[in-house]
Amino acid sequence: MQRSILTLSTKKNRGRIRGGQRWVDEHRKDRFVKQAKAQGLRSRAVFKLEEIIRRDRLLAKARLVVDLGSAPGGWSQWCEQQLRDRGEVIALDLLPMVQLPGVHFIQGDFRSKDVRMQLYEILADRKADLVISDMAPNLTGMASVDQARALDLAETAFEFCLQTLSRNGNFVVKLFEGEESAQFRRRCRQYFRECVVRKPAASRPRSREIYLLCKGLRVLAGTGTGKGTCTLNGNIGQ
Repeated sequence: MQRSILTLSTKKNRGRIRGGQRWVDEHRKDRFVKQAKAQGLRSRAVFKLEEIIRRDRLLAKARLVVDLGSAPGGWSQWCEQQLRDRGEVIALDLLPMVQLPGVHFIQGDFRSKDVRMQLYEILADRKADLVISDMAPNLTGMASVDQARALDLAETAFEFCLQTLSRNGNFVVKLFEGEESAQFRRRCRQYFRECVVRKPAASRPRSREIYLLCKGLRVLAGTGTGKGTCTLNGNIGQ
């Protein structure tokens, strides 16, 4: 019995090694990886955001962008380049990020109330025109667990949006396909004029990640707390 368990364990380890090596090989050959390096960008993920933003012209009138889950900084870098001197980017991540010119970076856990308070202090009663969230949990490989953790992050970002987005502001958030993400999309439709799913070309086909684009935050009767804001009465699930 011990021999069979050892053999099984060895096969699993070999499978992980082969899978890891396959990912490395694919990554090296990836055209978006090569393109990002050629353009001096921090990550291939830039091209996911670029496709969504250009298609829907989300930065056309934007002045203030908040980037959640920003490390290594590709999205912040690209947004700052597009905004140039007419706007500002505020970025946040649990991981460290090398400083970017024109980007105000906060390192910390977005789920922490103290960290979010730092964001509110920097905003100083200003309203964001665009909130982008590429936050994702450490993946376990178990779809139900990964989807639940990703959704928890998405809901926290959504709640933040309702407090900080300007009227008609936009929200882009990463999700993983599943029934719970479909329910989340239905909730978002209550507060935004349009909610559509985007699967950018730079998102690997086998990945279950999708991006939900929520356009045009609107104020619902009885929920407005001020100019261009909404609340969920303290409970995002209601």
